[in-house]
Amino acid sequence: MTGPDVHTASGRRLGSADPRQEGPVDLRLVPPALATWAAAGLTLGVSGRWAAAGAVLCACAALALLAGPRVVAAARARRTGVAGRAPGGQPHARLRTTAAGVLLCAAAGATVAGLHGADTRSGPVPGLAEEYTRVEAEVTVTSDPRKTRPRVRGDHSTPVSLLLDAEVDRLTGPDGTVSRLRTPVLVMVSPGAAAAEWQLLLPSTGLRVSGRLSPPRHEGERIAAVLGTDADGPPQVIAAPTLLQRTAGDLRSGLRKATDGLDPDARALLPGLVVGDTSRVTPELHDAFKATDLTHLLAVSGANLSILLFLLIGPPGTALRSERRGLAPRLGISLRMTALIGGGIALAFVIVCRPEPSVLRAAACGLITLLAIGTGRRRSLIPALAAAVLLLVLYDPWLARSYGFLLSVLATGALLTLAPRWAGALQRHRAPPRLAEVLAAAGAAQAVCAPIVVVLASRVSLVAIPCNLLAEFAVAPATVLGFAALAVAPVSMPAAEALALIAGWPVGWIASVARTGAALPGAEADWPGGWEGAALLAVLTTVLVLSARRLARHPWVCSAAALLLVLAVLRPVPLTRIMTGWPPPDWAFALCDVGQGDAMVLAAGEGTGVVVDTGPDPRLIDGCLRELGITRVPLLLLTHFHADHVRGLPGALRGRDVATIQTTSLGEPADQAAFVRRTAATAHVPVVPAVPGERRRIGPLDWRVLWPTAGTGGAVPAFVTEEPNDSSVTLFVRSGGLTLLLLGDLEPPAQRGMLRSYPALPRVDVLKVAHHGSAYQDAALLRSVRPRLALVSCGTDNPYGHPAATTLETLRAGGAEVLRTDTDGAIAVTGAGAGLRAEGRS
Repeated sequence: MTGPDVHTASGRRLGSADPRQEGPVDLRLVPPALATWAAAGLTLGVSGRWAAAGAVLCACAALALLAGPRVVAAARARRTGVAGRAPGGQPHARLRTTAAGVLLCAAAGATVAGLHGADTRSGPVPGLAEEYTRVEAEVTVTSDPRKTRPRVRGDHSTPVSLLLDAEVDRLTGPDGTVSRLRTPVLVMVSPGAAAAEWQLLLPSTGLRVSGRLSPPRHEGERIAAVLGTDADGPPQVIAAPTLLQRTAGDLRSGLRKATDGLDPDARALLPGLVVGDTSRVTPELHDAFKATDLTHLLAVSGANLSILLFLLIGPPGTALRSERRGLAPRLGISLRMTALIGGGIALAFVIVCRPEPSVLRAAACGLITLLAIGTGRRRSLIPALAAAVLLLVLYDPWLARSYGFLLSVLATGALLTLAPRWAGALQRHRAPPRLAEVLAAAGAAQAVCAPIVVVLASRVSLVAIPCNLLAEFAVAPATVLGFAALAVAPVSMPAAEALALIAGWPVGWIASVARTGAALPGAEADWPGGWEGAALLAVLTTVLVLSARRLARHPWVCSAAALLLVLAVLRPVPLTRIMTGWPPPDWAFALCDVGQGDAMVLAAGEGTGVVVDTGPDPRLIDGCLRELGITRVPLLLLTHFHADHVRGLPGALRGRDVATIQTTSLGEPADQAAFVRRTAATAHVPVVPAVPGERRRIGPLDWRVLWPTAGTGGAVPAFVTEEPNDSSVTLFVRSGGLTLLLLGDLEPPAQRGMLRSYPALPRVDVLKVAHHGSAYQDAALLRSVRPRLALVSCGTDNPYGHPAATTLETLRAGGAEVLRTDTDGAIAVTGAGAGLRAEGRS
């Protein structure tokens, strides 16, 4: 509302004393900011000559726009002898000035980016990295250490390494040549005995590091090389961190200590929510936040600073008025002193939370707004955002290529432009004001950020908006209490622990929202990745937004759409079976499609299944078990400890009643065996070894452990091996009239040993082919069991050539029908005898 409408709506006889009569949005700084951003992003990837050429071209064009009309007027005056004005009226002059300003900003962005890009290409480091040279370097740490996430490659899991951003100050090459420089590198610290000491390093610390240089993984990065070293010994510190960084580090450490007594989720999340310290966040919890699009809560953003400034100055709309709220007026603090205090808070916020892209953007916007408050000028947050982008890109042009910076700016822009209009529309449809504002903010941020998320993750979260709405109410109290604990910890740790305990309640709520949302079957939907997928989603979102007004006139259409969305998220098993035909209603055995790995389920009753192996990815096994409707697992058997069989364990445990985990007796590889024990202990599930020859019965299932063997009365010696594949627990299973042989990853020596132990092994209906169908199979065993169905679990385009053509030919020659997960998807077996059949998911 503007003008008289504001006075009328006030309900007062003389109208509103301070009506918020907002004029048109001031967008003058937006084109220069975008030009600077685009020029910097493009120039970082080109050579210095092209960067200089682009900057000069933009500058010359700007000068031509500014000086051209005057030159024309002067030339006309010389010809005619009569002085005249420059051609074009005032609108044309404004347009030329605006265009010239945009070009000059682009020239500035190209110049700064060219200089920064040259830093990564100059000096000896890039050349030595191309040759993978071993060097000794003195570096200055510029970031906090951060852990990599373990990834499954083949049958092993990559170890967790530490990454540190740093600048090389002094480099000693292999020939003894010493160079002094300032070249950005990424220090990768391999795990070792002193890894904990490396993790305590603070920015500005000077180190002496020996290691091997290698090129960056992608071109156009802000680093010149990766410097790999190990953590077998403690870091060689040659310069202590600055007093400022030590103070910030002590504050962060104090907050971590204050949260030590909280439950695991709150202990991990509170430091992340307050200062962006995610060192305690487990991969499983991070995946839950990712699935619900709540990861912005783990990356400190403008919301945190806004909450702090809100406490100081109250709502932005009242900061200049006599009835302003917040702590500042209650303490009698003047506007200018309020601005100075707010500026100090913003700077301290950047130091403690580290200069991440979202932190810098928030601090810049906050400082510009505080400057307006201190000078008594009218504030408009759109120009503040544009000015922040302009200044930050000129300060650090690498932000122009940062997805985090892009998401932060887009989300803030949506909150300033789209959200107020959407909130007004919702209020006109009788939505409560507060609910309308929160819903509009979540929807606007999701609408503009989702296409960028698709570029990074190739998926769309269907629960993002409701999860953000539910979490929103807990963010402010958790942030305020967390910062209070941070500030109080150096003075009184008991008081800080008490504040952290109270903050743990809203933080626990946020964690519950993330876990519950991620646990829904349809929390995420696959979407085409890359910029093509982003463009498709952006177009679809635009169409939905533009048609929202028309759809609102048809409540039945809206209700039907909402119902379809709910069904897509919940995916009830009966409905899924009707829609997709999967899984078959009478399935007895299912081989999940988990990529290059193994995961199987034996039906043991309604909603009950015995799970054998869990594959490499928690998300894939969780999805398979949900489709099968498995909520109770009386036994989860891990045939051996290779990562492609056990790393999915958290997904199998998620939201299910698992009674016991059974494993092989050989605890190799040791790191994966320890992972299984840690995961089971966290879920309070006992772990027991499989006993050779043991028999079990659960519901319709009856099975016997055939391997490893303990020997049979001395006639057949026990098979002793230190090879994990040959220690795979092998089961002979009966399910009604169906017989199955599950071989794990047994290699030919163990296959021959098992055949010697059980020479009368009967023919089976279903064979789970050993080791993903590799070429290493014992032909005698395959001839002995003569399976009717041979099932192979392997990943699409895997680098191992699984399954081998020779193995497939041998199985088919023996009369087996072969199905494989890389081409058939998940496989379900139904029936028995003449009615035996297998059905693929794809």
